Amino acid sequence: MNFSRRCILSTAFALALAPIAHAQAQTGTWPERPVRLIVNFAPGGGTDAIARLVADSLSKTLGQSVVVVNRVGAAGNIGLDAVAQAAPDGYTLLHSSDGPIVINPHIFEQARVATELVAVAPTAGSPMLLIVRPDVPGSGSLKDFLAYLRANPDKLNYGSAGAGTLQHVAVEAMAAAANVKALHVPYRGSQAILADMLGGRIDFTVDLGAAVPFIKSGQLKILGVVGPQRSELFPDVPTLKEQGLDVAMTWISGIYAPRGTPQPIVARLNQEISRTMQTPEMKASLVAMAAESLPVMSPEEFAKYQQRSRDAYGEVVRRAGIKVD
Repeated sequence: MNFSRRCILSTAFALALAPIAHAQAQTGTWPERPVRLIVNFAPGGGTDAIARLVADSLSKTLGQSVVVVNRVGAAGNIGLDAVAQAAPDGYTLLHSSDGPIVINPHIFEQARVATELVAVAPTAGSPMLLIVRPDVPGSGSLKDFLAYLRANPDKLNYGSAGAGTLQHVAVEAMAAAANVKALHVPYRGSQAILADMLGGRIDFTVDLGAAVPFIKSGQLKILGVVGPQRSELFPDVPTLKEQGLDVAMTWISGIYAPRGTPQPIVARLNQEISRTMQTPEMKASLVAMAAESLPVMSPEEFAKYQQRSRDAYGEVVRRAGIKVD
């Protein structure tokens, strides 16, 4: 073999190994410094509370601090954008409910970046509960409540964690299915909605579990479970579908990374997150929050699951005519 041919082959071989060497350099000792876990909703809500449980566990298994940073606003889009623009090195991750991932791209132009994020692993799921203040007219049953809304369009109001969020979409889908109208009041987080409900300023909402203590104390009331099956916490409360309203939605949360994050880092995170979400301690903590761990999924399985959800919610958004001003 002549010198020129050896040089060409050596150069080609070096170029072929470069991506592998680069990934090894990034994953062999990763993480070498604290990892930021961005949460795109306010402190105190379900997405934030689950993120803090996951961060605490990952800090122990990864040997580096995992620091939760709340980047709130625009229905979760500010947090999405912060992660989408971050370096794909495993040091900036996103913990988000699936609303911004599967709904926002149908409503906000800026949320198209959600389709480019790397799905790492699911974390938890929670029943969605239609809750009202007990003093609201028609609060005796879902049938009575819808009848009151139908006879009094826009007289009652409801809160959501922001325009375009899962809570907003869920109520608008219910309104379209039942042919009723109510005023939408967007907030920056679920805790503020509950505070105003208890204060008599908000009439109803779709809750993801934060209201459980107030439901058990009788301060708030459930009219139905929005998901496809009943809640284990409230087994006597029927779903909306059982009560004749053709609406069924689920809420889950998960970890995402910027596009281009090395596959070995994604695989390591998936392994660690999957392991920690299945521990008895984590399951007990989630149950106390009216949530539950989800079946283990590989990054590829999680990505496919989210794409199916994105397609399904696109149809819900179009059918309900949901738009954001």
